[in-house]
Amino acid sequence: MSKEKNIQLIKKLHHIWNTGDINLVSEVYSENIIVNWARGWGLPSKGLKEVEQTILKTRSVFHNWNEEILDLVVDDDKVTSRYISTGVHKEEYLGVPASGKNIEFQEISIYLIRDNKVLEQWCLGDDLHLLSQIKH
Repeated sequence: MSKEKNIQLIKKLHHIWNTGDINLVSEVYSENIIVNWARGWGLPSKGLKEVEQTILKTRSVFHNWNEEILDLVVDDDKVTSRYISTGVHKEEYLGVPASGKNIEFQEISIYLIRDNKVLEQWCLGDDLHLLSQIKH
């Protein structure tokens, strides 16, 4: 897959998270997808259904969830995106009751691409900054 196609694939992935259009998940993620979340966020998501559920849950906990891409770095079969995630904290998250507060924090994800789809993802976010926004 060309670098440009890999970039478009990851832009489409972020579009899914921004819109919640889970009908597009199978166009971007492999059937055997494994998403490795930051350890504090829970166990990895495995398979399309778990990814779909995580997208919907994230968008429920943080209304108006949006991921603004800041950087995309492409190297053969891997793409790295650095992005700012925003939303409104509307449901309990990591033991913190809904606060109604706006959140904004940076994340980095690395994606392994096979057969024109994301086969594995590693995600890291600024957990401490996120929690500090909803606890105060």
